[in-house]
Amino acid sequence: QVQLVESGGGSVQAGGSLRLSCAASGYRGNRLCMAWFRQAPGKGREGVATIDSFGRTNYEESVKGRFTISQNSAKNILYLEMNNVKPEDTALYFCAADPGSCAADWSDDRFFDYWGQGTQVTVSS
Repeated sequence: QVQLVESGGGSVQAGGSLRLSCAASGYRGNRLCMAWFRQAPGKGREGVATIDSFGRTNYEESVKGRFTISQNSAKNILYLEMNNVKPEDTALYFCAADPGSCAADWSDDRFFDYWGQGTQVTVSS
C-alpha cells in the first residue's frame, strides 16, 4: 500500500513562489510514475506535471516555464516548485502515483492508483 502525504500549501501573492512536497511510503518496486494534479472549484482534476523513475517529465501547457517537478529518490519525496504564480493557479493540489512508467495520456487521473489528501494553494492578486 503506497501512502502519499502532501505539504507546503498556503496563500501567496501573484508573482510569488511556493514549494509543495509529497512524502511517499510503502513502495517496493523499481518504477514509479509520480504526478501533481489540481482541482479548482467547479472543475475536475487537472494534470499539472509528472516525473518517472528516470527523471523524465511532462507539464501541462499553462505551467511550462513556471513550475518544476522534481524528486529526491533516496528520501522518496516529490516536489513541485511553483514560480510566478497566478490567481488561476488557485486550487487543491494532489500528489498521485502509479507503479510503472508514466502513460502517454498522463493527464487522465484514472491512470493513477494512489492519491494524497490534497493541499490548498491560494494565489491572491
